Amino acid sequence: IERLTVSRYGLGGLFAPAWDPDKQPDQWQAAADIITKRNPTKIAINTSDLYQFADGMTLSQHKKFVAALPAPLHSRIVSGEALAIRWLETRTPAEMKIYPAIMRTAHKVIDEAFSRSVITPGVTTAAQVQWWYRDRLLQLGLDPWFHPSVAIQREGAKGMLEGDEVILPGDLLWTDFGITYLRLNTDTQHLAYVLKPNESKAPAGLSQGLANSNRVQDILTRHFAVGRSGNEVLALTRAEAVAAGLDPSIYTHPIGLHGHGAGPSIGFWDNQNADPRGGGLIAAHTAWSIELTTYAAVPEWGGQRVDFRTEENAFFNGTNVRFIDGRQTEITLIPSGQ
Repeated sequence: IERLTVSRYGLGGLFAPAWDPDKQPDQWQAAADIITKRNPTKIAINTSDLYQFADGMTLSQHKKFVAALPAPLHSRIVSGEALAIRWLETRTPAEMKIYPAIMRTAHKVIDEAFSRSVITPGVTTAAQVQWWYRDRLLQLGLDPWFHPSVAIQREGAKGMLEGDEVILPGDLLWTDFGITYLRLNTDTQHLAYVLKPNESKAPAGLSQGLANSNRVQDILTRHFAVGRSGNEVLALTRAEAVAAGLDPSIYTHPIGLHGHGAGPSIGFWDNQNADPRGGGLIAAHTAWSIELTTYAAVPEWGGQRVDFRTEENAFFNGTNVRFIDGRQTEITLIPSGQ
C-alpha cells in the first residue's frame, strides 16, 4: 500500500509528503496528477448519503477535486463509505484490552451516583445528581461525551420527572451516562429504586420490568450475525420479543471512537421499522451499545405503565456477543434512612 499526503510535510512517518508547491502551486492539480499517473480503477472519496463519518468532503472541495481530475476519470469516482465505516467500527485487540477497565470506571461512577453518598431522599434533586456527575468526572480527570441524564418515575406521576424534582422514597431512578477515555467511549443506562421506610427490596413489578429488558437484551444479542443487517436484527428481535409477550423498543447503536459510532443502527426510539441507516451489515470485532427499553404495567403501582430503559456496552467477536463489563440485572437499591 502506497501512503501519500498531498501536502508539504509527511504525517508521523505513516504518510509520505507528495506535493512540491514550487513545481505545482495548485494543490488540487497535484492530487489529480498523482491519481492520473497511477490510473486506478476506482477513486474513493469521503462522501456518503447515510453516514456522517464517511461524509467529510465539503461541496467546495468536491468541486475543486472534480475540476482538477481529467474527465475520463470522473466515472471512476465512488464513495469511500465502506472503507471509512469498516476502519472506524473495527475494535482492535489493543483497544479491547483496555475497554473493560474504561467501562468498569463508568459503572463505578454510576454506582456512586446511585448511593446515599450522593442522594439524600427528600432533599437531593435529579439535576443535582446530574451536576454531581460532572464534578466527579472533573475530579477523576475524565471527560463526558454528553451531559448526564437523571430522571424519576414515580407512582401516580406521568412520564419522567427531571430537573429540580426532589428524589423521594418509592421513586424509580434512571440515568444515562457516558465517558471518553483514551478515545474510547462508554454509554450506559441503569435503574435504581429508593426504598421506602421498612422496605428491603424493590417492588416485584419493578424487578420484573428490568428482567424483561434483560430478556430483550438476550434476544437481541443472540440474533447478531456477520453479514446480517441492522434492520434484520431489529425485525427478528422484535418478532421474538413480542411473541414472548414483551413490549420492547430497540434503538441500539455501534460505539467506540464515537459515542454513537460508525456502522449500522438497530432501530431508533422513534422508528421501530426498517430504516436506511440500519441497512448496513454487521461485522466482526465491533462494539455496540445495547440500548433498549421495555414497558410493563406494575401491579404495586396500580397497573401504571413504567419505562425500563437499559443500555450496556458489548463486543461482537463474529460469533457471539459479550458485555464488556457485565450488565445490570438487579435494580440498585438506595436506602431512605441514614
